[in-house]
This record gives sequence, structure tokens and C-alpha cells, in this order.
Amino acid sequence: MDSPRKFINLNTLIISLIKCLLVATSFILPAPVFADTNQESTCYSKYKAGDYDSALSICTKAAEQGYVTAQTNLGLMHVNGFGVPQDYKQAIYWYTKAAEQGYAIAQYNLVIMYINGIGTTQDDKQAIYWYTKAAEQGHVKAQYNLGFMHDSGQGTPQDDKQAIYWYTKAAEQGYAIAQLTLGFRYENGDSVPQDDKQAIYWYTKAAEQGNASAQSTLGYRYEDGFGVPQDDKQAIYWHTKAAEQGDDSAQLTLGIMYGNGQGTPQDYKQAIYWYTKAAVQGNASAQLTLGYRYYNGIGTPKDYKQAIYWYTKAAEKGKVKAQYNLGIMYDIGQGKPKDNVMAYVWLNIAAAQGHENAKKTRELIEEIMTPNQIAEAQKLSKEYYARYVK
Repeated sequence: MDSPRKFINLNTLIISLIKCLLVATSFILPAPVFADTNQESTCYSKYKAGDYDSALSICTKAAEQGYVTAQTNLGLMHVNGFGVPQDYKQAIYWYTKAAEQGYAIAQYNLVIMYINGIGTTQDDKQAIYWYTKAAEQGHVKAQYNLGFMHDSGQGTPQDDKQAIYWYTKAAEQGYAIAQLTLGFRYENGDSVPQDDKQAIYWYTKAAEQGNASAQSTLGYRYEDGFGVPQDDKQAIYWHTKAAEQGDDSAQLTLGIMYGNGQGTPQDYKQAIYWYTKAAVQGNASAQLTLGYRYYNGIGTPKDYKQAIYWYTKAAEKGKVKAQYNLGIMYDIGQGKPKDNVMAYVWLNIAAAQGHENAKKTRELIEEIMTPNQIAEAQKLSKEYYARYVK
């Protein structure tokens, strides 16, 4: 019987949280809302259509008259070299013109220049200044990124209250990453009172928008009855949503749940399907499980070649059970020709990590090995240990 997972994949969650600054890696095209019904709208439409020669002429005239979307479009054209030679200083010039008039998109785009040091010295304080300007006007990505900068103390003194304030502003506008962040904060009582109901509220908001980390987290919550009534069907529902987006942790969990008939009729084929999805992405636990299933013919015909393939993948990621099983297969000659040297190597690595049976089996193999084989195996053991354990 497969062992259910009872923990949240924090690596996946942390990756999503880090996206707070990654959202500031692409510039935003101004929305087609204009003060001038002619010049500025034509500037936008020509830019949008990719007619940069016409756009340059029209946008320049509109920009010089002070129209903010035209100024922002000119900034974009200079950043990308559309219709003009690429010129970051000119981009900053035009972004600043629009930003100083209070145009949130230009303010946000200007931050990208300062935070990445594009066309100017990298300057977190300027980034904070313009993020704040944009955030105060309701620019959702600026609000979220500003929260992160207060959270991390980047360009400003670290301030949990300000971080939570801006995360909440972004979350209330429906920004899924902010909602996920708040769910995590309320779950752990991090800078807010610990509150499972609030955690579930924000996780659900993010999950309903398709955020895979939130979906996976909700799956674990329903599986464990943590902050919600225990409900394996809901767990299956949310894990499936995340798994279909490629979340390997959710894929692994679905494999376990289908294998155990937990929240769904037992279905070994579905279990193999989801284990394989996770294993192909490098999930070591799924690789180990697939090795075991192919070795024993659970949900699939016995296949020692597939077993040794997946055991090797898991062993190379430091899974001790996989290392031990791999050593046994080399010892017996299953899936590959019998190889005492490789059997010794993998058993030795498992033994070094405290696997008692590995130590005993390695000692038995050593008795029938030549001195040269032992020397080779010990050399390889050191190399493999450094590569796959340390």
C-alpha cells in the first residue's frame, strides 16, 4: 500500500512566492484609454499593429504634446528597438515623462529599468518610489511587488505591516500570487495572527483562478482535514487541478490516492499514469515508487528494465531505498547483466547512509570479488557518494 503524503510541497510554494519580482521582467503596453481621440489612439493602434515607422512619427508628436500613453509607447519602442535604434536612456526619458504625470503603467515600466539596472544604475530606492506611485493608483502587480520589497527589506527597511498591507491590496483585486502568499502567511501566523479560515479563504481564491500551488495546498488540506472538514473527494479534485498543470507533488499524491483507493475507486493504471507524470519531471519519490511497481508488477506487467531505470533515477537523487534495491538488482542480474562492482557501489552508498541490510549484503558480495574489483568499486563509491549524496 502506498504511503499518503502528509506535507505541503514548500518548494513549489516558495517558487510561486518568488514570482513577486519575476513579474517585473516584462514591460506593459498602455491600455487604449486616451485623452486625445485622434493622435494618441492612432499612436496606440499603429504600435499594436507593428507598424513602427508610422507609430514613431505619430507617437513622437503626441508624446511631445504630453500624452502619457504615447510617451509610454515611445519608451517601449526604444526599449525594444522597434522603429528606432535600441536606446534605454531614451526609454527612461519617455517613461519618466509619463510617470511624472501619474501614469501607473509608465511608473511600473520605469521600475523595471531601475530594478534591473537597464539604461541606468540599479536603484532599489527608485524602484520603491515608482512602485509606490503605481501601487497607490491600484496597479496590482506594483502592489504585490511593493509588498515583497517591504517583506524582504529591498530598497526600504523591512516592514511586515507594509508587506501584508500591499499583499492584501493585490489579493483583494484578484491577484492569485498575492492570494497564495496571504494563505501561506495566515496558515503559518507569519506577520498576521494564525488563522486557518483566512488561510483557506485565500488559498481557495487563488486556486479558483488556476494557481497550481494553491490547488495542491488545498488538496493536502482536504486530505488531512486541516482547517477544513476532511474530504478525500475534494482532495482528489484539487490535486487533479494542480496535477493537470504539471505540479509534480500533486501528481505524486494522485498516484498514491489512486493506488490506495483513497477518495476514488482503486485504480492502478491511474496510479501508474500519475506516478509517471511526476517521475518524468524528476520527482524522486515517484521514481522510487515506479521502480517498485515495475519490479513487482503492481498495476503494470513486471519489467526489470523499467524497474532498474527508475531506481537509478531515484538513487541518483539520493533515495536510499532505491540505492539498496539497485544494488540488489545488480547483484542478481535483473534488468541488467550481473555486475558485482555496481552492486557493491550502490549497496556501499546505501550502507554509508545507515541502511543495515545494504551493509550486510555488500559484505557478502565483497567476499567473492577480486582485489581489483573491490578497488574499482570503492573508487566509484566515493565518486557516486559525492555526486548523489553530498
